[in-house]
Amino acid sequence: MITLGTHLKNLAFLLLGALVLGYIGVTYADLGRFVGAPGSYTVRVQLAETGGLFTGSDVTYRGVDIGRVRSIALTRDGVEARLAIDDGTPPIPADLDAKVAGLSAVGEQYLDLAPRTDRGPYLRDGDTVAREDTSTPAPITQLLTGVDSLAASVPTDELRTAVDELGKAFANQGSNLQVLLDAGSQFLNAADQALPATTELLADGETVLKTQADSTRALTSFATGARRLARQLKDSDSDLRRVIDETPGTADEFTALLRDTDPGLSVLLANLTTTSELLVTRQRGIEELMVRLPRVAAAGSTAVGPGGVNFGMVTTFFKPLPCTKGYEGTRYRNGLDTSGSTQVNTAARCTAPAASGQNVRGSGNAPKGPLPTPAVPGALTGSGSGGGVGVLDAPSVPPQSPTNLAGLLGLGE
Repeated sequence: MITLGTHLKNLAFLLLGALVLGYIGVTYADLGRFVGAPGSYTVRVQLAETGGLFTGSDVTYRGVDIGRVRSIALTRDGVEARLAIDDGTPPIPADLDAKVAGLSAVGEQYLDLAPRTDRGPYLRDGDTVAREDTSTPAPITQLLTGVDSLAASVPTDELRTAVDELGKAFANQGSNLQVLLDAGSQFLNAADQALPATTELLADGETVLKTQADSTRALTSFATGARRLARQLKDSDSDLRRVIDETPGTADEFTALLRDTDPGLSVLLANLTTTSELLVTRQRGIEELMVRLPRVAAAGSTAVGPGGVNFGMVTTFFKPLPCTKGYEGTRYRNGLDTSGSTQVNTAARCTAPAASGQNVRGSGNAPKGPLPTPAVPGALTGSGSGGGVGVLDAPSVPPQSPTNLAGLLGLGE
């Protein structure tokens, strides 16, 4: 006859067993979802193949376990893994990489979620990770097949010869190898001491390489031009040789010319220096003229063609408006008036600003340059020591003019 104590022990054992089975079922078999137990949400992951993943595999986020693989089902072009992720997990960015990895070479596989950003949107219940955001490891069979193919491709005789030659090369070289290892240790110590400078050099090298990458097009163009120049020099080899042969004679002729024109040429060049100063105030105007001359030349070259002269007329009345400001002091003079009593308005010129929209023209509106230093009165008398200042800040003429270039430059006769 079973006693009451035995009944109580059996009942306690049954209750304990039910609790253990319930914990195992909820924790490991994920049976809590069938009875409405909260604690996880579902995310689908599209994979090309399982890669060793199985139902119940761990799901990690930044290396921390956050859930399990609830199920794996076949699709039309791959497989779909349904993940059960714990509700207490921090928000997981939807922009991520889902990688099937292994704990070791022979360990079980798991699914690791590696986000690309820390910002949203985040994964929610029912979201799907696309196949292009997933990756699986290469099958072990493929790896072993590749290793076997590599080993089979190595010629046995050649490998034996290489091993024999290596054995001969290092035979009786123990002392030399010891010296080499000691020197290598010293080299590593020196490299470790120079690590900050090496790091800085690598950082600066990255900047240089980026600059070179940005200048790729310019370098390519330079190389193309250099190749064309080299080809042209090769084609002009005979002409260049002729120039080199005739250069000494030309230099002798030029030297004789300078000797025949001395000292008149040096004096002329010195005087032209003073004359060139007169163009300083009109330097910008001359520059503008040179800029516009090609347009005028182009128009002149197209005006006359094989069929005749090409002309056209465009009415531009009041486009722009004529400039009248600055001509107020000019009085009208009848063409029949032949008396000389009317005074000419020599101050007449366009005084309107260039931004007025009127047809502003005249030499007074040309771009102006800096003004030279005004001449000092009495500096051209030629008396004294000749150290005065003349026109345009040039030295005054000495009492006795130099007779050669050395005297002109103040180097002595």
